[in-house]
Amino acid sequence: MTKQPIKTEQTIQVFKALADPVRLEILQYLNGLDHEVACGEVGAAIGISKTSGTYHFKILQAAGLITARKEAREKYVAIDRGTFDTVVGHFWDQL
Repeated sequence: MTKQPIKTEQTIQVFKALADPVRLEILQYLNGLDHEVACGEVGAAIGISKTSGTYHFKILQAAGLITARKEAREKYVAIDRGTFDTVVGHFWDQL
């Protein structure tokens, strides 16, 4: 049985996103919730500025680790467990 090749670009983006302590803290906070939350709430909870939050949320979203939607002037985010299952959870199986 031939293994499917790793989706290299997505895998690289995911692990780069996970390599930052602030992004890990964001994900840890989101993991404790069962609903989407405003970015400002996440930033306030972990003590980062809006500018810093915007930067980190963009990287997490590009990697597929969070979902984001904009409503009026507010952006709401939630963890995307599917990406964790696909990329991180099955990483060793794909090697």
